[in-house]
Amino acid sequence: MINLIVTFNEYVTYFITVILALSPTVIDHCYHYFGRTAAFAAVLFVHILRNEEKLLKSDINQLTTESRNPASSHLDEMSILAITQLMNQEDAKVSQCITSELPKIADAIALIVTAFKADGRLIYMGAGTSGRLGVLDAAECVPTFGTDPEMVQGLIAGGPQAMTVAVEGAEDNPNLGAQDLKDLTLTANDAVVGLAASGRTPYVIGALDYAQHIGAATISLACNHHAQISQHAQVAIEVAPGPEVLSGSTRLKAGTAEKMVLNMLSTISMVKIGKVYHNLMVDVKPTNEKLVIRAKHMIELATGVSADKASELFIAAHQNVKTAIVMNLANVPASNAEQRLRRAHGIVRDALQ
Repeated sequence: MINLIVTFNEYVTYFITVILALSPTVIDHCYHYFGRTAAFAAVLFVHILRNEEKLLKSDINQLTTESRNPASSHLDEMSILAITQLMNQEDAKVSQCITSELPKIADAIALIVTAFKADGRLIYMGAGTSGRLGVLDAAECVPTFGTDPEMVQGLIAGGPQAMTVAVEGAEDNPNLGAQDLKDLTLTANDAVVGLAASGRTPYVIGALDYAQHIGAATISLACNHHAQISQHAQVAIEVAPGPEVLSGSTRLKAGTAEKMVLNMLSTISMVKIGKVYHNLMVDVKPTNEKLVIRAKHMIELATGVSADKASELFIAAHQNVKTAIVMNLANVPASNAEQRLRRAHGIVRDALQ
């Protein structure tokens, strides 16, 4: 009788195994060493895993960024000119999709400004194209606004080598996102912006969760509506430009949308902490001939002096545009202009009061 029961259980186990396409050897080993309960548990476990995988594939395939664009269904048959026209038409949709998110973008900027005023940092986090765009925007802040390289940073899943070569699996690990922030010694004064065109990158979610745990400001930017990362941030920005001309290639419209939002986040934040006077980037670092010419021209524009006078002020101000402007407009020497700017926390208008 016992043998009959065992045979029956073995038959059921094998039958379920075939249905789930699990190796009968695995079940046999579970049964032999741990009993039939363990064998059935193994079957159930694999069944759950495979269901999760199916659900994940279903979720990803339903994302707008993964959808096919009907306008480009015959892309490989179109002429070069026709494709350029189509891509231009699709790109025109990007700014439109950002309009409705402007209030949230403004909220995000307010958080970043607060972080800067508390001597905190702006940290971009992303994988693939999103990560590269974050690194790019961070790098541009140094020459444009004269910031310290640590003030605005971009982190990409897989590390610096991922800028040019894909690092397999890096974006799928939420612990890596958290660890990258731990390595930066993240504080409550910092602001973290999680970037994910899909809106579901585990690396970004892990980073945002850790940032919230630390008490840092958290902002998410996705290119799909109802994005998963939106549930892990204080301010959730969702710009959805629609299916790409090349299906799934989020370096196109989605990438453009992300870059446009990043432009706003960094530029307006810098404006609000005094890196700009009128619409001039007066904290620019004159590190090459082009930037020296630009710096002198800004002194001309801000003060109304001649090119020769601007050059004199530039030299007298130790090549500092802000100092040169205050020297002229307040009619004070360089040392006094520098003192005024220190008291005004670098804001030219306040230094002129």
